[in-house]
Amino acid sequence: MDLRENEQFVQLAPASDAALRFIGRIRTPWTTREDCPRQGRIDGPECRIELDHDWHDALDGLEAYQTVEVLYWLDQSRRDLIRQSPRSDGKTVGTFALRSPARPNPIGTSSVRLLRIADGVLHVQGLDCVDGTPLIDLKPDRCAFTPKAPEQPGDSQTA
Repeated sequence: MDLRENEQFVQLAPASDAALRFIGRIRTPWTTREDCPRQGRIDGPECRIELDHDWHDALDGLEAYQTVEVLYWLDQSRRDLIRQSPRSDGKTVGTFALRSPARPNPIGTSSVRLLRIADGVLHVQGLDCVDGTPLIDLKPDRCAFTPKAPEQPGDSQTA
């Protein structure tokens, strides 16, 4: 793969220290990385998250949430960049300072709007990945899931 000006990579041995189990596939209108939006938009096109049949019962209760965190494997991404030039302008920053798909472990995340669930398929808006991307996990929105803190003295007072 080509490098942009000032980008750096590191030679890596084959990874063998972890294993993931993909639980489904993501269906989007984008067939190439170039077609994908840089960030998903919550008002973007409707996409589908198709779970493997074994995981259908794991969706029970998820319909109570409006927003779902989706974790997916960016299987078309390079994994060896340590510095990147995201705008092809020669200015580089470290990989961990970017949301770039090029990462040592290319896990993508999106907060999506859950429209509906039917027959093991989530209909959502807000994705930004290529059609057929492997699904790693789903979680309720962390803010919606976190219980509110107990009210403290002075909370309801205005300054």
